Amino acid sequence: YSIYSDCKLMLDKVKPINKRASGQAFEVILKAQSPMSDGNHNLPSPPKRAISLEDIEKKLEAAEERRKYQESQVLRALAEKREHERDVLLKAMEENSNFSKMAEEKLQMKMEQIKENREALLAAMIERLQEKRHAAVVRRNKELREELAA
Repeated sequence: YSIYSDCKLMLDKVKPINKRASGQAFEVILKAQSPMSDGNHNLPSPPKRAISLEDIEKKLEAAEERRKYQESQVLRALAEKREHERDVLLKAMEENSNFSKMAEEKLQMKMEQIKENREALLAAMIERLQEKRHAAVVRRNKELREELAA
C-alpha cells in the first residue's frame, strides 16, 4: 500500500521480523485515517509542462519512424519467409525430379533384364528343339540302317 493512495490509510507501525539470509523482512501495519488528522498527507502531482507544437511534431515524427521501421521489419520477415518457401519448393521439385529419374532408370534396367531373360529362355527352347530334331533324325537313320541290314 502507498501512503499517498486514495484509500487514505496511514502508516501506523513498522515491526521488524526476524532477519533472513537474503535480507530483512518487515511487517507493515496500516490504520485508517482519523477525522482529526489533517488531509495534507497527499502529495500534489508534479506541475504539468506546457506541450509545444515542436514537441508534438517531434513525437509524431518519432511515431512515424517507429511505424515505418516496424513495417519494414514485417516486410523483411515476409520476404525471408517467401524466400524460404521458394527454396523448399525448389528442393522438393529437385528431389521429385531425382526420384523420377531413379525410378525411370530402375524400370529401364528391369525391362532390359526381362528382355535378356526372355531371349535366354527362347534360345534354350530352340536348342532343345534342335536337339530333339537331331535325336529324331539319328533315330530314323538308325532304323533305316537296321532295316537295310536286316
